[in-house]
Amino acid sequence: MKVGLIDVDGHNWPNLALMKISAYHKSIGDHVEWWDGFVQYDRVYMSRVFDDTYSEDKPEPCNAAEIIKGGTGYGLDNRLPDEIEHIMPDYGLYHWMPQDIAYGFLTRGCPRGCHFCIVAEKEGRGSRKVADLSEFWSGQKKIKLLDPNLLSCPDHMELLEQLVQSGAWVDFTQGLDARILTEQNIQKINHVKLAEIHFAWDYMKESDAVLRGLHLYAKLANRRPHGKFGTVYCLTNYDTTMQENLYRIYTLRDMGYDPYVMIYDKPNAPHEVRLLQRWCNNRKIFRTQPDFERYDPKRK
Repeated sequence: MKVGLIDVDGHNWPNLALMKISAYHKSIGDHVEWWDGFVQYDRVYMSRVFDDTYSEDKPEPCNAAEIIKGGTGYGLDNRLPDEIEHIMPDYGLYHWMPQDIAYGFLTRGCPRGCHFCIVAEKEGRGSRKVADLSEFWSGQKKIKLLDPNLLSCPDHMELLEQLVQSGAWVDFTQGLDARILTEQNIQKINHVKLAEIHFAWDYMKESDAVLRGLHLYAKLANRRPHGKFGTVYCLTNYDTTMQENLYRIYTLRDMGYDPYVMIYDKPNAPHEVRLLQRWCNNRKIFRTQPDFERYDPKRK
């Protein structure tokens, strides 16, 4: 079988589903390549993570006997078969990207059910272990974890220990749930080689719980990437005012964290919110001018 792959989003981030699909088909002797409009295929897979808000869909190819579409950009009811979901990804598919990084999920699902997030609807209202680290890591120097809420999984201490034992540099790319940080799991995190660690402060109504966890982490953490305790995602353009946005940013700054503005529905966000993101997320600008009201976007 001749298989073609289309990464609809086309971002500079490897599509995990396509890497697993590639690995599976190669394992059964099929020929796999990136889709080419001048080649006839038995099957073409189109994978799309984002919807029309952030990613323009591509037209269906006419040079394939069968077309399979998948990913959250096409809906929440599609899944990879188990024999593909649990295979070692074909990292060489994105051969132009660094080959010393492993990507994957140890857990799926989240108990929070935040209204702006699709994880609970797609993966379940609860966090559960879905893999051991060895399923997608084979000795790479770096690991990028994609888990939506690792700390809420009952097995998270075991999974953190697997990360410790790997000796790899770990990037917790998604926000670890600061509300459930404890002395025990912070001490375990302290033994992980941290490349990056992220938390999130999305709802103002959760401020007390989030700040309790962040203060505890700041007290106990023994690794500080980039000289800060970690990065904290701050959701904007959802249910917060500019005053509340700035309160979170300034509070985190003063605590020794790097705030990072995330914009909900960015294409339709107010200009002021987009400027806030530009000011806050550019570390050079943010540290040179830590007061948003004095920030001049026209200044070189």
